[in-house]
Amino acid sequence: MVDHPTRDAGFGVYVHWPFCASKCPYCDFNSHVRHQPVDEARFAAAFTREVAHSAALAPGRTVTSIFFGGGTPSLMKPATIAAILDAIASRWSVAADVEVTLEANPTSVEADRFRGYRAAGVNRVSLGVQALNDGDLRTLGRKHDVAEALAAVKLAAESFERYSFDLIYARPGQTPAAWARELEQAIGHAAEHLSLYQLTIEPGTWYARLHAAGKLVVPDDDTARDLFDVTQEVCARHGLPAYEVSNHARPGAESRHNQLYWRYGEYAGVGPGAHGRLVTNEGRMALSTERNPEKWLELVEQDGNAIIERECLAPDMQADEFLLMGLRLVEGIDPARYTAFAGRPLSARKLADLSELGLIEMANGRLRATPTGVPVLNAVIADLAA
Repeated sequence: MVDHPTRDAGFGVYVHWPFCASKCPYCDFNSHVRHQPVDEARFAAAFTREVAHSAALAPGRTVTSIFFGGGTPSLMKPATIAAILDAIASRWSVAADVEVTLEANPTSVEADRFRGYRAAGVNRVSLGVQALNDGDLRTLGRKHDVAEALAAVKLAAESFERYSFDLIYARPGQTPAAWARELEQAIGHAAEHLSLYQLTIEPGTWYARLHAAGKLVVPDDDTARDLFDVTQEVCARHGLPAYEVSNHARPGAESRHNQLYWRYGEYAGVGPGAHGRLVTNEGRMALSTERNPEKWLELVEQDGNAIIERECLAPDMQADEFLLMGLRLVEGIDPARYTAFAGRPLSARKLADLSELGLIEMANGRLRATPTGVPVLNAVIADLAA
């Protein structure tokens, strides 16, 4: 097994289920609507083959986390989930305390299905609630209402040891006071974890077209910053401080799979449009698969995998990715690991300049963004990486 500076971050498997019941207007993920039933048995067989191919590229690993994302993985039958988990366990060792997360929409969950997922091996669920306001849910293109969302959260709490849900803020017309009230309500239902994302207008989405036509107005930068500040204050006050820019948890309840990404660990990506980072004898490889589900299926059945992009990352690229991911975490990064990737340390002059501006700091031997630096993190990282 080839070693690398972030081996201790763990090894994960990301499984992408690309199908949704409908396409949300803000979403730029690889998701597809199909009006005919999906042949899940055929897809499960293809996932099994692609898992085998990934294991051949990265043998001897111990899987510490598995994440079913999408799309809407909760549209999958529990038997399909079980088949994929069996495929993973047949190719790699799986840690006794492995975290297995499934993303779910409130409209696609029911008690029997959740019990089936739990029996298959899922032990954590992440619900796409997105808003606790029926008008905003309609604007966001969601198919559930607040009552249905909260019923799903209650069911998740009854079915799984761990659960989380997502909310989107900086929605059209949203004020800091209204968001604070909504967040207080959300925290009342969140046991340990919340993912809180600022709405962004992504190219190619329906929201992008509406925004360009002046038919969708989002909060200006000052209001967005106020909403961000409210998010930090309310969550911290209730014992769910940020551990990453958009994620809040009670200490010890952080998403281990997402921490693996941010700590620049190694992970296999399987399924249509999945991305992976595997460390091979050639170096750290960036891999991505065919995005179209039917084309992906054909390629896997033909070749055993549907990888369409494969790049051996140069040392500077690895260092930049490590910086980009790691500085999103409140814990920050160990600068020595940046040096190990890049073959050179971070610029002392840039570190001094950014520190003088109050944007970064060193704490317990780790470099991290300050509360002032987090809202302008992209600029901080760009400066350090330049």
